[in-house]
Amino acid sequence: QVQPVESGGGSVQAGGSLRLSCATSLFTWRTYCMAWFRQVPGKEREGVAAIYSVGTATHYADSVKGRFTISRENGNKILSLHMSSLKPEDTAMYYCAARYSTSCINWKIPQGYEIWGQGTQVTVSS
Repeated sequence: QVQPVESGGGSVQAGGSLRLSCATSLFTWRTYCMAWFRQVPGKEREGVAAIYSVGTATHYADSVKGRFTISRENGNKILSLHMSSLKPEDTAMYYCAARYSTSCINWKIPQGYEIWGQGTQVTVSS
């Protein structure tokens, strides 16, 4: 599998918006639970949002509910994360991840994902 490639990160002021994208070449895209994680130096990798392989069911971390929206374009095999009302505490490296499963149960556990992108940095200034 070719490593997914994230894009769309950058620097933004608090209250602003960013849209992250993750381009994949997963052969069986529809059999993967897809997720976004984030990590700051010295801390554990944190699950941000996940989306099931089929349908529109999603999960969100409490800290981003109502502000972030995860979506997937099945035709182009692209995972997206629209982030609005950004806060300084959203500053982190953001990673997309894929798990070979039609379910996203226990989605926050990073060890459950087999495929990871290299990450894209998001910096929110106050």
